Amino acid sequence: MPHNFTVSPDFNPSHISGWYIFNTWLQRAINEEIHLELYNSADDQRKAISDDQIDLIYANPYDASVLVRDKGFTPIARADNKADEAIIAVNHDSPILNVEQLTAGTRISSTGDPDVRMMCMIMLEPAGLDKDNTMLTQRDAYILIAKDLLKNDADIGFFLEETYNELSEITKKQLRPIVQSQIHVIHHLLLAGPKLAHKKDEIQSSLLSMNNNPKGPGVLKSLNFESWSAVEQEEAEFMIDLMDTLAD
Repeated sequence: MPHNFTVSPDFNPSHISGWYIFNTWLQRAINEEIHLELYNSADDQRKAISDDQIDLIYANPYDASVLVRDKGFTPIARADNKADEAIIAVNHDSPILNVEQLTAGTRISSTGDPDVRMMCMIMLEPAGLDKDNTMLTQRDAYILIAKDLLKNDADIGFFLEETYNELSEITKKQLRPIVQSQIHVIHHLLLAGPKLAHKKDEIQSSLLSMNNNPKGPGVLKSLNFESWSAVEQEEAEFMIDLMDTLAD
């Protein structure tokens, strides 16, 4: 039976082929059969995690907490120069220039990514806004949030910074960020489940040497990654503790 690999569904859809290329490369690098399963929503992916159907995952910071502490996953690596930050954006023609101008009843468009939503809700606190005095619409993809803003079906949209920056130039010209997080130490993590824990060192070594591998640089480029950095248990625990603190 092949091991199952998945990726947090908040990545840019333009990188779908890149993850398949990466999966093929990784199978050859560690001599293991791995099946890549991409889920349409965070809820579908979390059900698979709950049912112990996942053996390797590129996880968002929020899900990393459950995976490491409840499911026994082992941290392996993170992408260099890719801290998870969040952006709150509006339609370019919106009269809203800053968070403080927002009022009760603000219509929010957001994905189900809990780390992004958490960071954005924290950034709304100066306006006295919370889940009880705002109206939230949940979308399956960031491009649908952009469409909500362009059609004036939402007042503000919550975005993962990386995904916002990868929107088309035409779309970005019609949007305008009003605030951005600057936490710097929250990252997506590649985690191995118990069935692949014995391969941690081999996977980590393969990832760290990708730029020295004949095909490695091309694989990294397909993901819009520069390189990988090793992540040990202590670093993952620190990030998880920070996420727990922010969620309080």
